[in-house]
Formats: sequence, C-alpha cells, structure tokens
Amino acid sequence: MSATSIAVPLPSAPVPSRRGSRKVLPGFNLTLGYTVLYLSLIVLIPLSALVFKTFTLSWDQFWAAISSPRVLASYRLTFGASFIAAMVNVVFGLLLAWVLVRYEFPGKKIVDALVDLPFALPTAVAGISLTALLAGNGWIGQYLEPMGIKLAFNPNGVVIALIFIGLPFVVRTVQPVLEDTEKELEEAAMCLGATRWQTFSRVILPAIAPALLTGFAMAFARAIGEYGSVIFIAGNMPMVSEITPLIIIGKLEQYDYAGATAVATVMLLMSFVLLLVINALQSWQRKRSGA
Repeated sequence: MSATSIAVPLPSAPVPSRRGSRKVLPGFNLTLGYTVLYLSLIVLIPLSALVFKTFTLSWDQFWAAISSPRVLASYRLTFGASFIAAMVNVVFGLLLAWVLVRYEFPGKKIVDALVDLPFALPTAVAGISLTALLAGNGWIGQYLEPMGIKLAFNPNGVVIALIFIGLPFVVRTVQPVLEDTEKELEEAAMCLGATRWQTFSRVILPAIAPALLTGFAMAFARAIGEYGSVIFIAGNMPMVSEITPLIIIGKLEQYDYAGATAVATVMLLMSFVLLLVINALQSWQRKRSGA
C-alpha cells in the first residue's frame, strides 16, 4: 500500500489591511495645501509685499529712514519701555500666579477671570481708561501731580500701559507650571532645614524658570507691537514719548510708504528674533519637564 502524501498549507504572510494603513487625519495632502494657501494669503504675501516695498529704497535711503534721530528715539522708548514693563510683569505676574495657585480666598475665581481682561478688552478702551485715571484731572492723577508725580503724557504712561497689556502673558504661562510643581519637594527642603528663601531659590525657581522666561519673552514681544493703548496715554511728543508704531502711522499719513515699510521691516526682524527666542524657551521647557 503506497503512502499518500498530504499537502499541509503553509501559513501565509499577513496582508496589510487598508483600514490599518489609513492615517489618523485623512486627506493630509488636501489639508496641507489649504493650510499653505491660507498662510500665504494671510501672512506670507503681506509680509513679502512689505519687504519688496522696502527694496525700492537704496541702502543710503533705507539707512536714513531707520536711523534718523526721531526714529532712534522711538526705538529707545519702545524697546526700553517694553523691557521695563516685561520685567515688572515677571515679578508681579509670578506673585499673582503664586497666590492663585497656592491660596484659597473669597473671590478667587473673579480675580482669576480679571487676569484675562487685557486679552478681551480693546486696547483703545484700555488706553482711554488709563488716561482717565492717571491724567492731571483723573481720579488718581489729580492727587499725584501736585506732588510732582506725572504718570500720563510721558514715558511713564507708556510703561504703565505696557504693564497692563502684558501681565496676563506671564501669569498664564507660570500658573500651570506652579500647579504641576510637587509640594513634597518644598516640604522636604524645609524639613532639611532650608529657609524660605533657600526653598524658593533652589527648589521652586529652577522648576519655573523656563516658564518665567517664556512669559517674559511673550510680554516683551507683545509690548513692542502695542499701539492702541499707548497713544492715548503717551502724549506722542516727538523725541520724548513717541513710540515706533506711531512713527510708522505718521509716515503712512505723509504718503512716505517706502519709509514706513523700512521702519516696519526693522520691527518685523525684531519680531522674528523674539519668536525664535520664545520657541527656543518653550522647547527647553518641554525638555526639562520631560526629563
């Protein structure tokens, strides 16, 4: 009797399923195309037009437009006031975020909501309100000016307006980091004999430093481009309290489009640098939190 061979089917390689090969977000090519088109229409084309208009100037004309004494004075005021306002917001924004995270008190939710008020309030309304408070005949200014303290229609008013619009950036950047900070580390440091200042400087500050730097950079960048809240309280005196955005508006009103775009290009380059700094700080913060 001959042996009958029985064919045993070999296991076949798994065939990839079409459903498994689908992307999480379908239509990537189409959505990417719409995204690039939208960004081009809204951002890239206007910025390119700004740069191309600047190229109509010769180098000597460009340098004369961005380095005149009046423009240089506006640079000093804009960047100087923005830096001072951002530094003040770092200190008081940290204190406000600390209170909102670590303490419970009546009206806490109202205070937390008021932090976002500069985000929602039109900047022109903020400028008019600050002027009504701090001018010589205002609710607060009428008591300060007899003592020689003038807070409106001079560089002091510019700093105050920039502090007002920049505070939420620091608070909202630091607040979630403080909420995630482990209180056990502070308690351990205090149990080991550390003072309050040592606990803050060696335990808390290193943990929130990246967020604090990010908040500073965002408040600084926001203050550089501010216009609406500043023009009402600054006084807009040339060489004294005139900000760079107002210089650009003045050149446009005089039909000096090339000069306006030249000054705007300088501000655009500074904005790009600040964006790079902010992105680098946020990347550093993510790496530290992941470690």
